[in-house]
Parts: sequence; structure tokens; C-alpha cells
Amino acid sequence: MDNQIFQITGTLLLAYFMGSLPFGLITGKLFYGKDIRDYGSKNIGATNVFRVFGKLPGIAVFLLDALKGYFSVVLIPQLFGVSTNIVLILGGLIAIAGHNWPVFLKFKGGKGVATSLGVALALAPKELGVAFIVFILLVSLTRFVSAGSICASVVFFAAMFFFNEPLPLVVFGALTCFMIIIRHIQNINRLFKGTENRLWQKKLQ
Repeated sequence: MDNQIFQITGTLLLAYFMGSLPFGLITGKLFYGKDIRDYGSKNIGATNVFRVFGKLPGIAVFLLDALKGYFSVVLIPQLFGVSTNIVLILGGLIAIAGHNWPVFLKFKGGKGVATSLGVALALAPKELGVAFIVFILLVSLTRFVSAGSICASVVFFAAMFFFNEPLPLVVFGALTCFMIIIRHIQNINRLFKGTENRLWQKKLQ
């Protein structure tokens, strides 16, 4: 019993710390000597990195943030010998929470979209595929990443019922959707006011 508690606790703690790794901040400081939190939307996520520093660093940060979520489900539990679905789901949720509220940045992090994508790829690839199509369509049409992310998260949750997923996975979909929406409250307000930033704009010189 004590060993099982250690395995589960270790899995969840490491998932949180992995999720907390601020790749957007690291990229800006390491390659540009700048703090991404001082520019654009001041967010550490891939979208702001894309706007401020350009396509290549934005894509790199997106992939790294997604891998945080993916590895928190497929790699970290294996390190601790954990394989139960509930712990895998919890690890994924905690990794997303780590990105959104990272201990390294006084709990002021990103919005969790890329990290959620990585977790969803490991846990619910069918639902992710449907949500990703919605995301691409909306962003292509509107250039609002926030609108695409919010709508895709709702579709991701709804798709759980379409594919008749078990209750733990449905709860995962609901919580993921909820976290993405609450992290986008300011974006939602700006969308209604017509002041939301679009994806493509002049990058930092």
C-alpha cells in the first residue's frame, strides 16, 4: 500500500512539475534575451511566442508544450510503474494545471491549449481529431486562436458522448474544457468588444 501511494504521488508530482516548465519564457530568454511576459499579450504560451518572435519559435513552443502533456500520460506513469486509467487521467489534468498555474512563475502561466492537446492525444485521440478540425477551420476563417481554442474544447467534450466514452474520460473532457474556458475569460471579453488580437501581426524587432 505504501509503495502504491508513493507511485501515485510521484506520478502526479512529476506530471505537475513537467507541466510547469515554461518553454515560452525559456525560448524568449535563451534565444532572444527577452521576457515574453513583457510583450504582446504577455502570455507565456505558443500563440504569443508566435506573434512576438515568429513562426518557428511559436511552433517549437507549441510542440514542447504539447509534449509536456503527452509525456505526463505515457511516460511519467511508466517511470513509477502506474497503469490505472484514473491515475493517467489525473496526471494529464495535473500537467495542464501545471502549465496554467506553474510553481516556477508564481502560479501565473499559460492557457493550457497545447498541453491539453498533448494529453488528449494520449487519452482521447478520436475526440482530439474532431476538435482539431474545428480549431483549424475557425482559426483559418477568423484568425482568432482564442475562439478556435474555446470552440474546440467544447467540441472535444461533446465528442466524448458521441464516441460513448467511459465516465472518467467524460469527466476529463469536461474539466479540460472548463480549464480552457476559464483561462480565456479575458479573451472572451475582448472578442465581444471587438478588441481581441488576431494570430498574425508584426513580430518583435
